[in-house]
Amino acid sequence: MIGKIAGRLEYRSTDHVLIDVRGVGYIVYVSNRVLAGLPGNGEQVALYTDLLVREDNLQLFGFTTLVEKEWHRLLMSVQGIGAKASMAILGTLGDDGVSRAIALGDWNAVAKAKGVGPKTAQRVIIELKDKAPAVMAMGGTVAEALGEEVIEVETPDQVRRAPARKANPAQAEALSALGNLGYAPGDAAGAVAEAVGADPEADTPALIRAALKLLAPKG
Repeated sequence: MIGKIAGRLEYRSTDHVLIDVRGVGYIVYVSNRVLAGLPGNGEQVALYTDLLVREDNLQLFGFTTLVEKEWHRLLMSVQGIGAKASMAILGTLGDDGVSRAIALGDWNAVAKAKGVGPKTAQRVIIELKDKAPAVMAMGGTVAEALGEEVIEVETPDQVRRAPARKANPAQAEALSALGNLGYAPGDAAGAVAEAVGADPEADTPALIRAALKLLAPKG
């Protein structure tokens, strides 16, 4: 599959862009959030991509981070969530917002995306909550995590690359520590997400302390 596209941005529409790679134009569908962050026409750009194969069509979807790409793949696995709904969710919340909403069980946040109703949003939370810790702590590349081959298509020129941003190391370490203490992955992810939301700059010990307070029995 094509795992990344890098080339010259030829034009943009409301939901897709055309990227010229050595004379071949690739149409890549993107969320409104990704679209807003792209450079101007004629400039170099790089996007991580996921290829959707249908009987009568092939579509490339583009993302600025590997975490965002992974959430797209997971969202698409939920019944009632197609590519359009997945891109709407990511466009509304961003990858960090999706991670936080699913970890905290906040289906209302997911339901804010265009075309996603309350029942579908609740299904997203239920089906993906246990997968949130792995995505939140994800390092390296999606291909490494899933064991898939990535074909990179790029120009020899200097390319303005999308940042391969990883999760906060403190967040991953806190999740691991809570898991070692016996907490369920979903519960640990929710507590860490809430702690990160309260203090995004917190280090590992601070996150663990805050998460343990949140996980402590009430009353």
